[in-house]
Amino acid sequence: MFDHVAIGVADISRSRKFYDAALHPLGCTLLSGGESSLGYGEKAIGLWVGKAARPVKPDMESNLHFCFVAKDRTAVDAFHAQALKAGGTDNGKPGIRADYDPNYYAAFIIDPDGYRIEAYCGK
Repeated sequence: MFDHVAIGVADISRSRKFYDAALHPLGCTLLSGGESSLGYGEKAIGLWVGKAARPVKPDMESNLHFCFVAKDRTAVDAFHAQALKAGGTDNGKPGIRADYDPNYYAAFIIDPDGYRIEAYCGK
């Protein structure tokens, strides 16, 4: 359905450090980088991160979040660990979310700008 998603951030270098680390275990790398924008994906860019004068303010009640597919549970675990090391905040440790599905294994992080991101594996 989507070709890509774009988010605005306050500090592009801080975001690069975070997303380089967090997305690497999921097989996503920086495919396009500059002083004002970053493009991440596997073979094509699916996430654009851009410097914004007015990034969206974090709102934990909005239900806004971005979920990335992981190839397996080990990748979900690594996403969570690397994201924490790179400046993210824990928003749900890796584990089964049986209320979603008996095989829904996910981890949740808040990035340095307040965006909620998730890595998920259904295997």
